[in-house]
Amino acid sequence: PYHYVPTEWICVLFVVLYSISAALHLGQALKYKLWWMIPMATFVGLLEILGWSARLWSSRNPRLLTHYEMQIVGTIIAPTPLVAANFIILGKVITQIGSQYSRLTPKIYTIIFLCFDVVCLIVQAVGGASAAHAASTKTNATMVCTSSHVSQGANIMLGGIATQLFAIVIYVTLAAETLLRLRYNMPFRYVDQPRILEKGQPAVSKKLQLMLFGMAFCTLCIFIQSVYRTMELANGWAGPVISTERYFDWLDGGMVTLALYTLNFFHPLEQFFILSLTLSN
Repeated sequence: PYHYVPTEWICVLFVVLYSISAALHLGQALKYKLWWMIPMATFVGLLEILGWSARLWSSRNPRLLTHYEMQIVGTIIAPTPLVAANFIILGKVITQIGSQYSRLTPKIYTIIFLCFDVVCLIVQAVGGASAAHAASTKTNATMVCTSSHVSQGANIMLGGIATQLFAIVIYVTLAAETLLRLRYNMPFRYVDQPRILEKGQPAVSKKLQLMLFGMAFCTLCIFIQSVYRTMELANGWAGPVISTERYFDWLDGGMVTLALYTLNFFHPLEQFFILSLTLSN
């Protein structure tokens, strides 16, 4: 079903990398009591472990469809909660730097984009289940792929990923506007207790710049992965993209790995604590 045999050592490598990152995220979430990071980051690692373990098994038994179905569902759904994590983090950053610079309030920002993410997750899960069922039956019309259309399951997943891409673009646009307004001290609205910059005080501290860099890099990784998945599904089940292993290894596995480890190194609570001290001083 892969059109190739997954390389065993690559599968082992990603299982190990995701296991380490998931364990770190769980430990960080428990240590700092940041419970929302468990479904947002630890769960991503667990889904990726599931998907890549299935690919590892497929490297030894490439004709088994059950493991192919598992890796479809696991690797398609896994990155979506990471997007939600970035949405929540940016809302908290806006609260710290001053909500007057944001077009949306932190609460509305979080609600809207989390709703987007939940819709994406549900659509991708339904599409993944449909595609997995099609792979197991092989008689289902959803597995038919021609040059003019892709399968029903792939179309459903494609819709979910396209929605996710749209949400990411809007998220980046609003975040960029907020930072530009902060940089040039151009508030969008007036608040009761605005943040007032002292003379010579930079609008964005070095600590905040570092944190925003981490968020931007994480978002870029997920964006690249989403673009790859969009191209993969748009080309169909027998297309050149889905049939090339190195594309999947680099543009899916590699990008999600980088995104997860970025959140490990730029952990929200540690950065918010530093940011709070910086702003209070």
